[in-house]
Amino acid sequence: MGGQTVAYVRVSSLDQNVARQVDAVGDSIKTFTDRASGKARTERTALKQLLEWVRDGDTVRVASMDRLARSVIDLHEIVDELTSRGVRVEFVNEGLTFSPGSVDPTARLLLGVMGSVAEFERAIIRERQAEGIRAAKARGVYRGRARSLNPQQVEHAKQRLAAGVPKAHIARDLEVSRQTLYNALAASSPEDQSRSRTP
Repeated sequence: MGGQTVAYVRVSSLDQNVARQVDAVGDSIKTFTDRASGKARTERTALKQLLEWVRDGDTVRVASMDRLARSVIDLHEIVDELTSRGVRVEFVNEGLTFSPGSVDPTARLLLGVMGSVAEFERAIIRERQAEGIRAAKARGVYRGRARSLNPQQVEHAKQRLAAGVPKAHIARDLEVSRQTLYNALAASSPEDQSRSRTP
């Protein structure tokens, strides 16, 4: 009796869509889905479940290498672990397959090279983000993550607004943008929603 094909899908956050990866891996008897950054294997419960579930003769299908691992070392370790247990590993986008008992030097080389490229691209993105933040700070325009207002601040803002204090002054005193103040007032009640559209 032949083995079964299972799929592994990973996105970095809860709100990311897995549809593209699911389409790429195609039909499988079971799909294991992680919603985690992948930096640490301990955070990836679905990968742990997959490793416990697969048996000799099964196939693990993944959309691309960077979905299975975030580093070349981790990528090699996972592939070696699976193939040593008789499990076949397929990477759809790269068109690479690693089968138990077969040592293909070219495939091993591509695993390392393509894994390194993906790792390098992630490092470049992080570096560009850091450079952008440094440049924004130097220009005095970087504010970081937008602050939110707690219920007490919103209530205080309403009282000041009722007393005739302009929204711009209130926002400045609370150290938030006017839009943040408008959003907080709009969320507090339907009545505030209509008033918050006026300057």
